[in-house]
Amino acid sequence: MRIAVVAPGRPISETVATRVSAFVALTYPEHDIVFHPQCYLSEGHFAGSDDARAAAFVEVANDPAFDAVWFARGGYGSNRILTRVMPLLGPAARDKAYLGFSDMGFLLGALYAAGVGRPIHAAMPVTLGNNDAGESLGWALAWLIDGDRRALEPSLNGEGKGRPAAAFNLAILNALIGTPYLPDLTDHVLMIEEVSEPLYRIDRMLFTVAHATQLKGVAGIRLGHMTHIQENDPPFAENPEEIVRRWCDEMDVPFLGRAEIGHIVMNHVVPFGVT
Repeated sequence: MRIAVVAPGRPISETVATRVSAFVALTYPEHDIVFHPQCYLSEGHFAGSDDARAAAFVEVANDPAFDAVWFARGGYGSNRILTRVMPLLGPAARDKAYLGFSDMGFLLGALYAAGVGRPIHAAMPVTLGNNDAGESLGWALAWLIDGDRRALEPSLNGEGKGRPAAAFNLAILNALIGTPYLPDLTDHVLMIEEVSEPLYRIDRMLFTVAHATQLKGVAGIRLGHMTHIQENDPPFAENPEEIVRRWCDEMDVPFLGRAEIGHIVMNHVVPFGVT
């Protein structure tokens, strides 16, 4: 298998690429990982201009020599290239896996909505040596290369087995609502995670989720990890689970429990739609 890495949002350093390449060489020596030079570009917040980031993604997505596209990191920026890239994806792009999470939910959602490839919510290269000693990165590769079900979010091997699922950062999901890039999640288990938001913003975003006509058919919601929550002044009246449970009641869908996904050391894999 050949895996291409691009950065649709923020850049990574060549040190990160070297570290991840060594990790892959040690754990899966018969497989190749190729970091596109665009990953190291810098233009303000972004890994190059919108045009440069879009061109790199389209290049590797449409290249039949690659079996998968792995997004280097999140941050912000993948939404800015959607209109550029989605109309240009050809036959080779439809036969690939795409891995990432957080801001990359814009691309994962758009790909799933268009029926292009196999979007997978999973750890990204930037995590190695940062908040991941290799475990979540290893599980992402284990699912991608071997289909190892131990990498999956636990409910997909338990009581949730048999239901299609999708996973999103809550802010990204919120931004997708009302756009053509939000996939049809009818009968899906929707898993959400968040990072660095105060509870009132989480509550406000869940108001939109609960009343979005595009999400009326979801089978239920699982709460992933909400980390680095910013302090409210005064303290908010509820914790994240209480907030989600209340909005599930208003949405009239079941709260299905917790999910082991998010900006955590062990960010489990959620393949979109896999049952």
